[in-house]
Amino acid sequence: MLKHLKEHTSDNLKGKHGLAAGDAAQPERPDWTIDQGWDKYTPAEHAVWKTLFERQSKLLPGRACDEFVDGMKNLPIGPGQIPNFEQLSDVLMKRTGWQVVAVPGLVPDEVFFEHLAHRRFPAGHFIRKPHELDYLEEPDVFHDVFGHVPMLMNPAIADYIQAYGEGGLRAQRLGVLDKLARVYWYTVEFGLLKQKDGLRIYGAGIASSYTETVFSLDDPSPNRIDFELERVMRTNYRIDDFQESYFVIDSLDRLLELAKIDFAPIYDRIANLPDFEPGTLLPSDTLVSRGTGRYHDAKRAVVHA
Repeated sequence: MLKHLKEHTSDNLKGKHGLAAGDAAQPERPDWTIDQGWDKYTPAEHAVWKTLFERQSKLLPGRACDEFVDGMKNLPIGPGQIPNFEQLSDVLMKRTGWQVVAVPGLVPDEVFFEHLAHRRFPAGHFIRKPHELDYLEEPDVFHDVFGHVPMLMNPAIADYIQAYGEGGLRAQRLGVLDKLARVYWYTVEFGLLKQKDGLRIYGAGIASSYTETVFSLDDPSPNRIDFELERVMRTNYRIDDFQESYFVIDSLDRLLELAKIDFAPIYDRIANLPDFEPGTLLPSDTLVSRGTGRYHDAKRAVVHA
């Protein structure tokens, strides 16, 4: 999941990482970076990476977008071991000017945006436990590296995420971070892309999740809606389950267009307008597919039973 979009309490800090673990876990460096400590990974941790990598690699052909596949092919990433961030950065720097920096886990908003604005992608250095293969509350090295880094090899995504970092710093000052965060969530984390041969995944939250990879493309339950900026900025999202709606772009170049937009007038325009719930459909929506809503309706029925 995303570093700056979740709220965390101090009730249960055991097993948390970075910001989620409380003040005592703050590293000495003000930018929250740490040494990856690659040589300290255990055989068991490399084995978890291998399990995750192999099952996701078998699932993604025909589901991940071409840019993700190309990025993965050209990076020093494989099933045998957790990737070395320095080796990843060497390749990324030559291609798009990005680097991967290790952080202990969740980081403060301003730290996250500052890194992105300077083409540094903060990646959690820890990896989930074997019993957490299908769901992890915090972003670990598999989510951050397997999910995000291949797309950073693409110039459009590389420029877009840098612009998002710059925009995040501005949004903080304006007090509208919640609106901008939704754009990141429904693109970089949970975005879908139209290709000539069908709908494909480019969002890291989907690409790194075995179950959501299938749900997002194959399940009839969620809505799949053409991306429209103001609509997305007014739409809440799920942090606890599969998304009820996914937003679809026609091309990654659409993200480059977003990177050039002055968001300030949009913030003003939607400031007093109501937000939409994740599964809401609007008359103005252009639907790729209308969802049945069955999955989340069943979940809600159980809760209210």
